[in-house]
Amino acid sequence: MSALDRRRILAAAAALAGPGLLGARAAQAIEAADALVTGALTVDMHSHGGGFIRENTSPDPVGEAMRAGGLAAACLAIVADVPTHRVFPDRTIHPVRDPAPGELYAWSTASFARLMALARENGLRAVGSTADLRGSPSGGPAMIVASEGADFLEGRIERLDEARIQYGLRHLQLVHYRPNELGDIQTEAPVHNGLTDFGVEAVRACNRLGIVVDVAHATFATVQRAAAASSRPLILSHTSLAGAPGPRSRQITADHARVVAQTGGVVGVWPPSTIFPTLDAMAQGMARLADIVGIDHVGLGSDMRGLLVPSVLPSYRVFPLLAQALLARGFSPEEAGKLLGGNYARVFAATVG
Repeated sequence: MSALDRRRILAAAAALAGPGLLGARAAQAIEAADALVTGALTVDMHSHGGGFIRENTSPDPVGEAMRAGGLAAACLAIVADVPTHRVFPDRTIHPVRDPAPGELYAWSTASFARLMALARENGLRAVGSTADLRGSPSGGPAMIVASEGADFLEGRIERLDEARIQYGLRHLQLVHYRPNELGDIQTEAPVHNGLTDFGVEAVRACNRLGIVVDVAHATFATVQRAAAASSRPLILSHTSLAGAPGPRSRQITADHARVVAQTGGVVGVWPPSTIFPTLDAMAQGMARLADIVGIDHVGLGSDMRGLLVPSVLPSYRVFPLLAQALLARGFSPEEAGKLLGGNYARVFAATVG
C-alpha cells in the first residue's frame, strides 16, 4: 500500500472521528503516525480479529486490515471456555454450567483448527520464535497463537506441550470467565483464594516451554502467586487502570499493575468506549499507566472483536490514529514504539529465547 493510500485511510478515519483528534494539524500528525507504524514491530497483545471465537462467527479480512494499518503481529486468541458461559442482558458474562469431561478440550481443539484456517485464508504467518517476531514487519502480517483461558488442559499439564507442538501455542492466558483448575477470576467470587497448585505447575511449564504467561481476568491474589511462581515476565494483556475498581470489575488498581511490572512484564490497555470515549482518552489512559509502572511496562491489548461494547479501535485500519494520539499526548516516537509493540517483543524474547 502506498503512502498516499495510507494517508487517505487516515484522513477518512479522522473525518469520522470528528473534531478534536486531528483537526487542523491533520497533515503533520498523519505523516508522523505513518512514519511510526510503517515497518515497525507493532504488536496487539490480545485479539480475536478475523472472527473465529465461535463456529458461526462472521469472518473479516484481518490480514488486509493489518496490512492497511501497519500492525505487524497480533496475539490471536481462541476462547477455551465458550460453551460454559453466556452474555446476560446487563452485558456481563458469567458461567452457567460446569463443562462435561473432555468438552473444553474438544472445543479448544476445534477452535485452534478454525484459527489455523483463518491464518491460511488471510496470509498470516505463525510466530514460533523470537526471530519470527522480529521479522514480522518485513515479512507480512503475523499471528502469535494464543488461548484465552487454559481450560482445555482440564488438569492435564501434558496438553500444554501438545498445544505448543500441534498448533504453535506461544501465549497462554490462565483464566477467563470461569474459575477453572488454575485459579480465580475477577468477575466471580473466589473459590481457590488465588492461583492453585496446578496453576503454579502450568506457569512453570509455560516458562520451560517458551509460552508467554498472561494473567488477564485473574484476581489480584491469583496474579500475585503467578508472579512468585514465574521465572519469566508476565503479561496482563487487556485491562485499564482504575482508582477503585468495583468488586467484579475487569479494571485493575495501581498495585495490581505493579505486580506485573515488577516481573519485567507488560500491562495492555484496551479500548472499550465505556472507559475511553476516544482514542485520545485511551492514549491518556496509557500515559497514566506509564506514570505508575514505567514506559517499559505498558502495551496494547485491543480485544478486537471480543468487546461487548463499541470499541474506539474498531479496526486495525485505524491503528495509526492511536499512534498519532500517543504522539499528541507527548510520547516520543521511541516511547510510542515501546507501547505499540516493543515492550511485548521484549517479554516474548525473554520467554521464548
